[in-house]
Amino acid sequence: MNKITTLIGLSFAVFFLIGLATTLTRSMMITFWDVLPVYLLMGVAIFMMLYEAFFDKK
Repeated sequence: MNKITTLIGLSFAVFFLIGLATTLTRSMMITFWDVLPVYLLMGVAIFMMLYEAFFDKK
C-alpha cells in the first residue's frame, strides 16, 4: 500500500513538472536553448524524487 501511494504521488509530481516544462516551449519567443536549463533542473528534480522514494533506505 505504501509503494502504491508513493507511486501515485510521484506520478502526479512528474506529470506536473513535465507539463510545466513543456508549456514553456509553446511560446514562439522562447527557443529550445532558453528552456534547456529548465529541462535540466526538472530532470534532476525528478531523479532526486525517484531516488529518495525508492532507493534511499537508511
